[in-house]
Amino acid sequence: MFHCFFPRPKLFFSSFALFSLLCVIVWFTLGESLAHYLSFGGVFGYGFPADFAVDADDAAKAAHAAATQSAVNFFFYEYIAVCISAFCIFWMTYAPHKWSRWSVLGSVLIVFVIWFQVQVDVMINAWFGTFYDLVQKALSAPNSIQPADFWWGIWTFFSIASIAVTVAVINLFFVSHYVFRWRTAMTEYYTEHWPRLRHIEGASQRVQEDTMRFASTVEGLGTRIIDTVMTLIAFLPILWVLSKHVTELPLIGEVPDSLVFVAIVWAAVGTALLAVAGMKLPGLEFRNQRVEAAYRKELVLGEDHKERAQPPTLHGLFDNVRHNYFRLYFNYLYFNVVRYAYLQTDAIFAYVILGPTIISGTITLGVLQQISRAFGRVTNSFQFLVNSWTTIVELISIYKRLKAFEAAMLDKPLDDIEAEAGGSLIPAQAE
Repeated sequence: MFHCFFPRPKLFFSSFALFSLLCVIVWFTLGESLAHYLSFGGVFGYGFPADFAVDADDAAKAAHAAATQSAVNFFFYEYIAVCISAFCIFWMTYAPHKWSRWSVLGSVLIVFVIWFQVQVDVMINAWFGTFYDLVQKALSAPNSIQPADFWWGIWTFFSIASIAVTVAVINLFFVSHYVFRWRTAMTEYYTEHWPRLRHIEGASQRVQEDTMRFASTVEGLGTRIIDTVMTLIAFLPILWVLSKHVTELPLIGEVPDSLVFVAIVWAAVGTALLAVAGMKLPGLEFRNQRVEAAYRKELVLGEDHKERAQPPTLHGLFDNVRHNYFRLYFNYLYFNVVRYAYLQTDAIFAYVILGPTIISGTITLGVLQQISRAFGRVTNSFQFLVNSWTTIVELISIYKRLKAFEAAMLDKPLDDIEAEAGGSLIPAQAE
């Protein structure tokens, strides 16, 4: 599943995680100091400004700070480019692979685009604070703002949003090709070993459908995990700073860094609840694929052999389908009760936490919007398992089905769920 597309998958993914962590640590500890010595921003008009005079006014200091931040931002892109290039060159040299251009370069490109989208989201969050403060001022005192300021705020949002939309559309187009290349790699690999695989129940479906579903599901979960981590890196400091506006929590009272504390606890509670409620679903989903495959195969054989697909046989196979679906429906019933109850509560939970602060009137509308969005981004990131549990269940069932292929190719025993007594998935002996 992975070896056919990625060079040395375990080492590739672990090295990517460790190298990314190292790059993050270096940036947050030495980033700005390195920028003064290594940046080429001055060539493109993003050099560091000269120190301002001791008696400089506030406007000069603000201009100096803005120019310095622009220079640091430019160097950050230089830093990212160097890190990406170093990682890709190493892997394409150290472990050449037929699909390296897609698996190595493509994966790194997807990660970079995800990071860029998170940065755009941070810009939008900052816009919410400025714009809603402007709205509050206008509503509290009629004609207190200039029309140009209002319309400029609207235009600023559309300029940021247009970038976000363009990047998202291009990324989805690229990801579609990326997933299909991965599916192609798996299909080629399995078809090369088809004589050893063809006797496994549902082999045709596993090659034709499960490879596509596995590639797209893993890619989707993988990008969400990366987005989750990057969102936490970007928004946790913002939420930490915004916590100074929230000095009291309902029923608890004063808690230092309250928003971060509450976000972690709330997400942990939801994750634990969903994990307990959905622990039986992976096995049921997998068995569902088994009974469907057995029923479908008998129908296909009945098209060419009149002695197959007789009513008693089909009735028994469909009884297995019905029995498993009813069990699945029942387990999803209480799983969805827990899931939707939690998510509906989550929709208003931030306002419950902010209740004493809102009632006391100690924050502005703009700060309220910033806190609400940042809190939502952080809790959604911590709630990765809550939001992705059904997809994870589906992925586990697909993985178990494709794992049987690899077991057959390596002459390893099948998993218990594949070879259980009376099951129809035990490979028949080749003639």
